[in-house]
Amino acid sequence: MPLDHRFVADVVARALAEDVGTGDVTTRATVPDGARAVATITQKAPGVVFGLEVAEAAFRAADPALEIERLSPEGVWQEPGTPVLRVTGSAAGILTAERTALNFLQRLSGVATLTARYVRAIEGTGARVLDTRKTTPTLRPLEKAAVVAGGGTSHRFGLFDMVLIKENHVAAAGGVGNAVRAAHAAFPELPLEVEAQTAEEVREALDAQAPRILLDNMTPEEMRAIVAEVAGRAELEASGNIDLDTIRAAAETGVDFVSVGALTHSAPALDLSLILERLP
Repeated sequence: MPLDHRFVADVVARALAEDVGTGDVTTRATVPDGARAVATITQKAPGVVFGLEVAEAAFRAADPALEIERLSPEGVWQEPGTPVLRVTGSAAGILTAERTALNFLQRLSGVATLTARYVRAIEGTGARVLDTRKTTPTLRPLEKAAVVAGGGTSHRFGLFDMVLIKENHVAAAGGVGNAVRAAHAAFPELPLEVEAQTAEEVREALDAQAPRILLDNMTPEEMRAIVAEVAGRAELEASGNIDLDTIRAAAETGVDFVSVGALTHSAPALDLSLILERLP
């Protein structure tokens, strides 16, 4: 999933402005003018690295003259001790960008790593792991790209590119069928999905010709029965209370997708370190 270079540049600029403020006083006080160094970022925990473009942008924003070399690929499971990125040049530039670069890289690699764990958990079922809109405000493009890097599938980006009718929309519209028919009429060109909490609501959705139905907080037994009843007339997505312990049971019911909010709202950062060596 390609990143928008302008977005990356903007988000990095804002992050550096937040961190550096009026100047990196520690680096100014301790690093001699003209000092050169080489720094290596190393993976310290197993997982999937993603976000190298963003980290590189942080270093280049601090000092465009820095030389940057990628030492490992993105989107591949790697073990601790794997060198990831090497930066050579101004010691001051490296140190000023260090935390911003690592913050982005650790966060995005954490999302990619957690996604990869979920994808591995349902291998062989035919179901796909979906993300949600439960992302860090302003960082959604990066976090959704990290999900894809980890082997997941990106759901709708926002409120504008897909109709997703949730229980509160259903309540306001006066029922599942009413909501689906109204959405078809208003935005016939957009993908459409509707949430169902019971088998009866699934039937209402089918009668209204919903192409995708989200099965909310159902047991594997309930989902398995609905998969048999729907018989391919609509795509089915499992959602609600899905974690690494329960996702395989959900996927084995025969649903097409399993959505997991935790991919982006609860992913722990992947441990990475930057070690700097002064050059002669």
